[in-house]
Formats: sequence, structure tokens, C-alpha cells
Amino acid sequence: MSNLTIAVAIAGGLVLAALIAYNTWTLRRNAPRQPEGDGPHSGLAPLDGGQGGPDDPVLHADPNDVHSADRHEPLFDPDLPPPTGQPGAAALLGIRRGGLDPLIDVIAPVALEGLVSGAAVLAAMPATRRAGSKPIAVEGLRDGASEWEAPVAAARYRSLQIGVQLANRTGALNEIEYSEFVVKAQAFADALNGAPEFPEMLDEVARARELDQFASAHDAQLAFVLRARHAAWSPGYVQQNAARLGFVPGMLPGRMVLPNTDAGAPPVLGLVFDTQAALADDPAQSAIRELMLSLDVPQVDRALEPFARMREIAEALAREMDGVVTDSDGQPLRTETLDAIGQDLEQLYDTLDGRELSAGSALARRLFS
Repeated sequence: MSNLTIAVAIAGGLVLAALIAYNTWTLRRNAPRQPEGDGPHSGLAPLDGGQGGPDDPVLHADPNDVHSADRHEPLFDPDLPPPTGQPGAAALLGIRRGGLDPLIDVIAPVALEGLVSGAAVLAAMPATRRAGSKPIAVEGLRDGASEWEAPVAAARYRSLQIGVQLANRTGALNEIEYSEFVVKAQAFADALNGAPEFPEMLDEVARARELDQFASAHDAQLAFVLRARHAAWSPGYVQQNAARLGFVPGMLPGRMVLPNTDAGAPPVLGLVFDTQAALADDPAQSAIRELMLSLDVPQVDRALEPFARMREIAEALAREMDGVVTDSDGQPLRTETLDAIGQDLEQLYDTLDGRELSAGSALARRLFS
């Protein structure tokens, strides 16, 4: 074998080895990132409320990016004047009390011949407590009490009221839904030998439309998309990093939530990634390239500063997971844009407060659902 042949063979072997090494490196680089054991050096900085430095890969888009000014961000109109309420609804039953509220409900008092047991009230309740898409509720006033409550079997009630919600995210109460409510309420009252008193349908439907107009103009659901810059993420990797920031598994695969401090209240934030990846036979091999962080503004008390926490968490996740925070169109979110959204949110909160539908309140949670 000549020296030339040997040299060619050696060169070929070196090229082959280089190709194998490169392919191995590429596969490892692009493989979904896997979770690591928790330790004191997790790489996640504490959430101290800062906006991040200039090198953070989150809220600082390239100022020369021609698409930066073309994002479709959530817009608010907090200056829309609130509609004037109908005084008759509040005057009908006085100040608001219990779960039913004249601000967002049609309420029909039910006159009784005498005391009725809670067991009888529960037995007479409508089988389906909805009129179309609007929930129906019944409340009772115990003998000797001054506050309305949901009926309980062991109690005795001197007064009852039944109501249907004026509006929710499906729209305003319409004539058909109101008629369905009247039929169910009348049947409920008849079973207890009671006499319901219904407000005028046209007035209540008009009030429902007015409330729905206000709610539609002041609803806000925000979402950030966190996209992988290079290597994809495995479900375990996403879950581990989110858990370090306080998230817990949600009811559905691929969903995590940041719990509210109030027991039974909606979560402060939601985090969603590919459901199929979460349900894969081998999740470690599932590749996730983006996840969504969401905030349902009317559902969360402003005192919890949910938008500030949303920004901090997005920044921390992007820094640790080598991602970039974008809008739904894939455009990086700049700090200036997020600051403007935060200012709009404060005006929105003020408007909701002025309407007695403060974000995170029981009434707001019902109306914006």
C-alpha cells in the first residue's frame, strides 16, 4: 500500500470521525432539555420585582427590528363611560346582600304564606339551574336572621328570592332566556305555595344589554408566549422550572397554575403547553418549543399585582430556559410596550372599581365568566 493510499485513508477516517462528532453534538444540542435535580444552584434568580438588566433575553427586543412597532397588543378603553344603572332594581330589594345582587342579577322576591323548611326549598329547586347560558340561583332569609344565604336543609326560611344573571361572557340575557327563567321561577314558587314578583322583562333585558356592553368593553385576558431560542424543552423541564416559581399542576394535562392566596379563588396566572407532549408515552422525548403564560384580569384582585408578577415570571423563565417572550404574532415584547399595558390596566382597574365590579371580587368573577 503506497503512502498516498494510507494518507487518503487516514484523511477519510478523520473526516468521518468529524462528521460523527458533529452529528452527535447537533443531536444533543437540539434534543429537548430534560429536568435536573433541584439544588441550591437552580439558576433561577428570585423574583424581586425588578425589570431585568439590558442582557435579559426577555423584554428587550432589538430596537432595529422593523416588526417591533407592528405588534397586535391588547388594547383597553378604560375611559368608556359606565352605563347608568336602573334604580328600580336596587330599590326593589334595597342594598345588595348575599350572592344575588341587583347590580348583575334579575331578582324576583317570592312571598311565602309562612315559614318553609330548607329541605322543602331544596326539593323545589329547578332541576337545571340555568336559563339558556345564564345561571339561576335561589337564596333564603332565615327566621330571625338578616342575611340572605343559599338554602340548607336544616334551616327554616321566612323569605325567598330567585334570580338569574344579567350577563356573562356568553352575552346578555335575552327575551327567550328571561322567559325560561320566569317559567322555572314560577314552578319553584308554586311548589312552595309562594307568589313570585317578576320585574318587567323589557326593562331587565335592556339592563342586561347595557351591562354586557360595559363588560365587553372592559374585559381583558392577557397572554405572553415564551418561545425556545435554540433547543426545545421536554414537559418535565417546563414543569420543573415553573414549579420553582410557585406553579402547581392544573386539572388538565399541559396546564399549570399559580395558586391564589385566597382559598377557592381562581388562580393568579395560568401556564399552558402542548397537551399531546404532556400525554406522550415517553414525555422525555417530546419537544416543546413554546408555552403560554396567561392572566384573566377581572378574575384576580389587583392587590396581588398579577401583571407585575406575570412579567417577572416570564423574565425568569426566559432567562433560565433560553427563551424569548413574544406576543401571539411572534414579535418580541419590548419593555416600553409592557409598561404601556401596565398603565392601561391601572385605568381599567379604576373603572371596574368605580362600577363596583372590582377585579377579583365575587361579582366580577361571576360577570366575567
